[in-house]
Order: sequence, then C-alpha cells, then structure tokens
Amino acid sequence: MNVMVFGKLIGGVLGWSSAGLPGLVIGVVIGHAFDRGLARAMQFGSPEGIEQVKKSFFETTFLLLGYLAKADGRVSRSEIDHTEQIFVQMRLGPEQRERAIKLFQQGAGADFELQQAIDVFVATCGPQKQLQQTLLLFLISLANADEVMDPSEHAALVSIAGKMGFSATHLEQLLRMARAQEQFDQQGAASAASSLQDAYAAIGVDSSVSDKELKREYRRRMSENHPDKLIAKGVPEDMIKLATTRSQEIQAAYETIKKSRR
Repeated sequence: MNVMVFGKLIGGVLGWSSAGLPGLVIGVVIGHAFDRGLARAMQFGSPEGIEQVKKSFFETTFLLLGYLAKADGRVSRSEIDHTEQIFVQMRLGPEQRERAIKLFQQGAGADFELQQAIDVFVATCGPQKQLQQTLLLFLISLANADEVMDPSEHAALVSIAGKMGFSATHLEQLLRMARAQEQFDQQGAASAASSLQDAYAAIGVDSSVSDKELKREYRRRMSENHPDKLIAKGVPEDMIKLATTRSQEIQAAYETIKKSRR
C-alpha cells in the first residue's frame, strides 16, 4: 500500500468509528502527518538517500574543518598536519583529496556562509542527530589538534553545535570526553591516577557510577561509534577509521576502569 495514504486511511477509519464526520476529518489530518513522517524516514533509509547523506557528510566535514581552522584568524601548522592525517586515514584518491582541499579552503574563506552549509547538511540528514554528533566530534578532534583550543575556536564550535540543535552543555560534555579520550591514548606519559580519571571521562561517567550504569554507558559509546551503524546512517566508509580509533580508546578506558574495580 502506498505509504502516502496508509496513515490517512487508518486515521480516517478510526476517527469515523469514534466520532463520525468530525472524527474522520481529524483522523485524516493526523494520518497525513504520519504519512509525511513515514515517507521522510523511508527516503533517508533508501540507497539513494544514504548516498546523498554520504556526499553531504563528506562536503560539510571539510567545509567546517576549514571554517574551524580559520576561526582564530590563521590556519596553524598542526591543524594542517591533522587535516593531512585525516586524508591519509581516509585513503583519499587524488580526485577526492583535491576536492577535500578545495572544500577546506572554501570553508576557510572570508565569504563562507556557515548557516547555509549547516542548513543543507541538516536538511539532507533529516532527524539523524547521531550523524550530526559524529560530524561534531570530527570537528572537535581538529580543534584539539594543537592541544590548546583558542577562545575563537571554542566560540566557533558553540555556534556550529547550536545551529545543529545541540546545547552548549551537550557540547561541553563532548569536549570533555574527546579530550579525555585523546589523553587516554597517550596514557604512557600520564600517571596512573590521571589515566584512571581520564578513563572515566572518556566514557562520560563519574567515578562513583555503579558497575551496571558504567557498562550501559560504555555500550552506548561503543554503539555510537560502531562502524556498521555509522555506514548505515550515511557516514562515508573512508571516514570510518576515525570512529574506529575512538572506539579503541573507549574500550581501553573501559578495561582500565574494570581492572581498577577488581
């Protein structure tokens, strides 16, 4: 049955049976809203929809990487090196690399329209907030590349997150988690106490959390970065390596906590 009439049909029948003609009208209106939502969800889940999301995710990532890198007035050497590292991890071919560089430069340009770029991305991704958060985490990784986040970079992240519909509180939680994960990755140079503290922060929990809640949050973080799930949502396969690295850091943090609790 055509998805664009299913909701109206069911809503109309239920409305008519419960309240006659007025119920029929109300049921059809509610059913129409349901049909639109269902059709939109099916569109994003179709092969064509996923391909559109992948293209938009790639383009928006490098546009916003350029915008963020230029937020403090100049693109630093460490930010360029980090972007180059992303190229390597993604194993971009010559054409993809050239496209990514042009997008980066466009985002760093004085005439770049941030709101327009995000509006296009959000419209393409639809209600997939997890996909938007994944992109935000990529941007946070670049902002932390030189180990010192400039106030203008932080302000740029707040602006980007806000335009995606994320609160400043949520962004700060992501920033704390990302910093802890990166520190945990370098745990060989940290003290044991510092490493354990970073491990809790990397999963996004307090040290007083119960074992049950710890496991639940750990599984949630791993699910958020699961390669198959991200690919299904529209993250380009070339960018999955970045999420895989984050999953390894989260898993290592969880193992450290478990050992400390024994």
